[in-house]
Amino acid sequence: MLKFAILALALASAPLAASAQAPEGTPILIGQSLTMESKILGQTRRINVHLPPDYAKSSKTYPVLYLMDGGEKEDFPHIAGLAQLGELSWTYREMIVVGIEGIDRRHDLTHPTSVAKEKADYPTTGGSAAYRRFLAEELKPWVAARYRASGESAIIGESLAGLFVVETLLKQPTLFDAYIAASPSLWWSDQALARGAAADIANWPALGQRKLYLTIGDEGTTMQEGVDNVVAALDAAKPAGLTYVYDPMHQEHHSTVYHPAALKAFRTVWPGPRPNAP
Repeated sequence: MLKFAILALALASAPLAASAQAPEGTPILIGQSLTMESKILGQTRRINVHLPPDYAKSSKTYPVLYLMDGGEKEDFPHIAGLAQLGELSWTYREMIVVGIEGIDRRHDLTHPTSVAKEKADYPTTGGSAAYRRFLAEELKPWVAARYRASGESAIIGESLAGLFVVETLLKQPTLFDAYIAASPSLWWSDQALARGAAADIANWPALGQRKLYLTIGDEGTTMQEGVDNVVAALDAAKPAGLTYVYDPMHQEHHSTVYHPAALKAFRTVWPGPRPNAP
């Protein structure tokens, strides 16, 4: 009798449990998720893409924003949401957002470190050069073959992804047209990238027209010192063809800086027909 009562209770509660797990309604979609094989990385990578709303009905081409940490549980939803805001406000241009979902971000987004503790704590680090090859030789052609890309491109990232953005600018400045870095982790490897910025800039080829938007929150200490060193190197060199904006947001924290930074960055690097709209 007790077993029957327990079974009856379980059956009675099943619809409620199912309802709680699968609420009624239609999913709201902001992009599409695909996979691609990378020979360079030896991995299957998940790529999340947001397209402007008139993409299917028009023949227009669009600039492409490459988003580091671009997974559904990373930065893709809120950066794609900002792209959608531009589509509504026209304060910056419509764009295709291509988010690369992270697998081992400390491997992909960092250059090799000389700091023993970092080597011990994060043994898989140091894969940024291969990751940059993946972007240049595999992902960008993959995107160009599938979408109506205008040929204009930007890369965006925050924290370690911001470090990767700055490294890409310094090491391969013509790979993208615009670079957006929020609170880049330039403390990495005892600020080696920042300390070598002047030498990297001195070796740059002719840039054409490039843009950089750089910001940092209230992190202070070695993170701020690294950003200051990069900005000082740019100020001293004044590289021809590079338009750069350093816009510190010390009222923001590391956990809050990205969203307002991305909004200002889009208005700066890809202004729309109503850039000064309220």
